[in-house]
Amino acid sequence: MEIEWKNRKRKRKGEEALPPMYTAEDAARCLEIFREVQYKEMIEITPEITVRFNDAGHMLGSSIIEVWIKEQDETKKIVFSGDIGNNDIPLLNEPTMIEDTDYLVMESTYGNRLHMRNDDKAKLFLKIVSETLQGGGNVIIPSFAVGRTQEILYELNKIKENKEDEEFLSEYKTLMSASVYVDSPLAISATEVFKENMNLFDEKTKEEIEKGDNPLEFPGLNFTVTADESKALNENTTPSIIISASGMCDVGRIKHHLKHNLWDSKNTILFVGYQAPGTLGYSIVNGAKKVKIFGEEIAVNARVEYIEGYSGHADQDLLMKFVKSFHTKKPTHIFLVHGEQESQETLKQKIQEETNIPVTIPNYGETYDVKEMPELIAEIKTYKPKTIKSEIIERLNRLQSQIDDMKESVQEDLSNPELKDEDMFRIKEKMKDLEQNILKIIEG
Repeated sequence: MEIEWKNRKRKRKGEEALPPMYTAEDAARCLEIFREVQYKEMIEITPEITVRFNDAGHMLGSSIIEVWIKEQDETKKIVFSGDIGNNDIPLLNEPTMIEDTDYLVMESTYGNRLHMRNDDKAKLFLKIVSETLQGGGNVIIPSFAVGRTQEILYELNKIKENKEDEEFLSEYKTLMSASVYVDSPLAISATEVFKENMNLFDEKTKEEIEKGDNPLEFPGLNFTVTADESKALNENTTPSIIISASGMCDVGRIKHHLKHNLWDSKNTILFVGYQAPGTLGYSIVNGAKKVKIFGEEIAVNARVEYIEGYSGHADQDLLMKFVKSFHTKKPTHIFLVHGEQESQETLKQKIQEETNIPVTIPNYGETYDVKEMPELIAEIKTYKPKTIKSEIIERLNRLQSQIDDMKESVQEDLSNPELKDEDMFRIKEKMKDLEQNILKIIEG
């Protein structure tokens, strides 16, 4: 898709078309050189290098990798954590704890935060959902297709089985009468992958499966595959729960559901995942009164809730638990990667205070000689830190280039004799949207 866009621009300039970096067929052929391996299987890469994959508990197939490297008759071991899972994810096993290593390279995504625990978030989830349904509204859950959607389905299944006090029974009865729709083709496909790999679920979940209870299936659960089925959900007047991607609301069917539900105070938009700055989800979570969806201004009158505990990443407590799991031989040095600066700095301080293990936060492109005390031996010399002034000029030039590209593209579309009225209207609305945004920026 990217090369198609670039080639349209090159064609207008009279330049030759470029081939794509790779095609869909190339991607499919790559699968021919993949080989499945099992967790805990020792794999010899060369006589000097051996690796082993361990369950990271982050998502299906995620791994913590142990690497043994033999050099000059001496073997050293490095552990790469990858993304360490949140051990409150009910479907997956807890992250594997490793007992020994020489060096540890570890993620630090939530190095400065703690998650809400499972029991608390389940009760809050049921309370929010039941109150909305009892009030005649819909619950719209923007969810990531892989991982979070399946966790929500599991949560709903378990809630429908547990019967406790009178208040709970009332909430339970409301939930039992509601339809639950998974409206995301990718989420539906991912759910099938989960069903095909139930051997990777945690022991408690596997016991339930052996009793005949599939945690990803329950009465009232519906999967909407086609676009027409998805559209029909917004014409349905019966209160229901709609789980749809994308999780940050920037693309996908969720935008249609927000357009039809955000303006109504009876409805609830329930966020269960991280919302990055600049996304539609971030604006809604952070109190926007109005948002633009498909060029139309929509009032945010619906109830907006955010349950942070649904995260695939370990929080600070579990990251520290992982560091302290090296009982036989603790790492002589730890490298913290994959995290924002504040998370990394907070976690570094905590690790050093509680374990006395030295910690390094490497910069992009740095190379270390991992001896007793790792030594920085190389870094990218061509990189020059940007000043704010140079970054502003660069962004301005890039924006001007994008506007020029858009102008040429729109003019090309308008010259197409087969252009339909609805296409003309769409282009017009996009131009109005852009114009309004520019005016807002200029007016401060």
